[in-house]
Amino acid sequence: MASSAARRGSAGDFLRDALPKIVLSPSLAMVLIFVYGFIAFTVYLSFTDSRILPSYDLVGWKNYINLFRLRAWTIAVKNVVIFGGLYITFCCAIGLMLAIFLDQKIRAEGFIRSIYLYPMALSFIVTGTAWKWFLDPGIGLEAVMHSWGWTSFQFNWIKSNQMAIYTIVIAAVWQTSGFVMAMFLAGLRGIDNEVLKAAQIDGASNFSLYRRIVIPQLRPAFMSAIVVLAHMAIKSYDLVIALTGGGPGRATELPATFMYSYTFTRNQMGIGAASAVIMLMSIAAIMVPYLWSELREKHQ
Repeated sequence: MASSAARRGSAGDFLRDALPKIVLSPSLAMVLIFVYGFIAFTVYLSFTDSRILPSYDLVGWKNYINLFRLRAWTIAVKNVVIFGGLYITFCCAIGLMLAIFLDQKIRAEGFIRSIYLYPMALSFIVTGTAWKWFLDPGIGLEAVMHSWGWTSFQFNWIKSNQMAIYTIVIAAVWQTSGFVMAMFLAGLRGIDNEVLKAAQIDGASNFSLYRRIVIPQLRPAFMSAIVVLAHMAIKSYDLVIALTGGGPGRATELPATFMYSYTFTRNQMGIGAASAVIMLMSIAAIMVPYLWSELREKHQ
C-alpha cells in the first residue's frame, strides 16, 4: 500500500513538473520555426542569387557588395541616421520634461497622463495618415492658414526633398513621447525623497537638484528608452509608407522600406535579404550590449 501510494505521489510530482513544459512546448516550437527558423532562412537567402522566388545557388558576399554600392541603400542609411538621432533626442527630451511636470503632484494627473499616452495606442498607419492630412499643403495646416487670410504662410515640408524626413520625425515623436514619459515617470517615482530633501536643506537649487541627483539616477530609464527607440527607428516602415510612401523621390527611404521594395517590387530577393540581415545586425548591436550590462548588474 505504501509503495503504491509512493508511486502515485511520484507520478503526480512528475506530472506537475512536466505540465508547464508540455503546455509551453507548442509555443516554443512555433517560435523556433517561425521566428528563428525564418531568420536563419533569410540569412541563407542573402548569400544566394534569389530573385522573384528563393534560389539555392550560393553567390557568396555578392549581394552585400552590391547592396553597399546602391545609391538607394546609401540614402536609406543616411536617412535612418538622421531620423534615429532626432527621434531619440526629441523623445527623450520631451518625455523627460513631461515626466518632471507630472511628478509635481498636479491635479488631474491621471487624466493628463492618459492624454499624453493616448497617441501610443494608435497604430503607426493611423498616425501617418493623420499627419499626412495635417501636413499636406492642399488640405492641411497651410490651407487653413491661407483660408484665415495668412496667405504668406508656407509649410510644405512633406513635398520637399530636403525637409520631408523631418516630417517623419515630427509624427514619430508625437506618437512615442508619451511612452518615454511613462518610463521616466516610473524612474522619478522610484527616487528616494529623503535624498532630495537632504539636498534641498543643503541649499541646492531645483536646477542643481535635477542635474546632479535626479537625472543621473534615471540612467536605467534613459538606457531603456534609447534601446527601445533605436529599435523602433531601425525597423520603421508603416509610418513612412502611410505618411510619405518613401518620397518625394527617395527623400524618406529607410532600410525597412528599401528591404520591402527590393524584395517584393523589384524582385531582387537576395539584396533584400542582405539588407534585412544588416538591419538585424544593427538591432543586435544595440540590444546585446544592453542585455549584457543588465545581466552583469544583476549578478553583482
